[in-house]
Amino acid sequence: MKSKIRKSRSIHLPQLAWYGNGELEIHFPPSWEVDVCNMKGYRKRALSRQGFRKAFSDPIGTKPIRELARGKKEVAILFDDMTRPTRVAGIVPYLLEELRAAGVADEGIRFIAAVGAHGALNRLDFVKKLGEDVICRFPVFNHNPYENCAFLGNTSRGTPIYVNSEVMSCDFKIGIGGILPHPLTGFSGGCKIILPGIAGIDTMEANHRTLIMNALMKGEDPGIGLGMYENNIIRLDMAEAAQMAGLDIKIDAVFNLHGETVGLFVGEPVAAHAEGVKLAREVYATKPSPGHDIVVLNAYAKANEAVLALPIVPQVLGESGELVLIANAPEGQVTHYLVRSFGNRFGGRLWTPPTSLPSNINRLIVLTPYIDLAGTDWLGCRESVIWAKKWDEVLQKLIETHGDKAKVAVIPDATMQYFV
Repeated sequence: MKSKIRKSRSIHLPQLAWYGNGELEIHFPPSWEVDVCNMKGYRKRALSRQGFRKAFSDPIGTKPIRELARGKKEVAILFDDMTRPTRVAGIVPYLLEELRAAGVADEGIRFIAAVGAHGALNRLDFVKKLGEDVICRFPVFNHNPYENCAFLGNTSRGTPIYVNSEVMSCDFKIGIGGILPHPLTGFSGGCKIILPGIAGIDTMEANHRTLIMNALMKGEDPGIGLGMYENNIIRLDMAEAAQMAGLDIKIDAVFNLHGETVGLFVGEPVAAHAEGVKLAREVYATKPSPGHDIVVLNAYAKANEAVLALPIVPQVLGESGELVLIANAPEGQVTHYLVRSFGNRFGGRLWTPPTSLPSNINRLIVLTPYIDLAGTDWLGCRESVIWAKKWDEVLQKLIETHGDKAKVAVIPDATMQYFV
């Protein structure tokens, strides 16, 4: 017979970024010690219309788009995919105003989903990202990393650069994305819109694996990790690729806990990204809180790429403990042609067969009503994951192990936060 759960104060966590933006209420026994590890800027106010306009009228490191695009005939607008919370539809109207002021005709504009090695988007996704008006006015394409990529040469680090041929046929190139902590590049956004965004699969493999291996073989520090930006060789390689591809303008957003844009950075791709990262460091920074028995990782911004919640675990878990990963993604975990499985024994170029959980993780519980068995290839072997559809199921399992005492850390969005 299940024991009765006594509720303590409620904690509300953001959910379903692309499905109306809701909240999940969770609770714990009142005798448990619960630490909600909020990021510094979780309540930061959304940017006003005046803020959006200022970002476009006063770009970073370059002239306004309405001046740069004057005389251009073919414009490619790249945008990030559903694994990022960027509300591109709220940014595009200001961009189109700039292009219209430059005299660019609608017929010369196309949008391209910079999906990298992720699966293609469909019309429903395009509407969520861009809005119905945009997809009725302009053609919107997916990037295909396996076909129609033009070779531009090698970077100084030896990465062969293949880039979407449609983009390369255009004489003005703009990228729209968002800045979030990232376990490889330190922070996402910036020149990732080119590599991996619209790069060929060989380029992605070289940048994501060969570059790191070569550095380690030489005894060099690749400079990768959450929040590691300045000397990150992967990011620097991406910046060089963007320069080779001729990316003219990058637009990057920074978000609060509910996915609202709190900062917008428009301008020369490297310079604008560097300014955006300054704000991102402040907004997403989270105070360290080590030594917990249970860590609850909510995935909101990247619920369909929930594996990106895991890198912060060492800074909150004790010598051993349990993880609860909340990954409410109705579409399941995103297809990733480089690192995910495509069968019980087959996977992408960088896929490795899943193994058991690390020795300090006693149990991994994944909370979602949208169970995705194949999605465990992000997390460990299938047998390592315990599924739950409701919070009370999770709490019952935890109480059975910990009784009346437990030290818990709740991370409101482990795909957006990093500890400093």
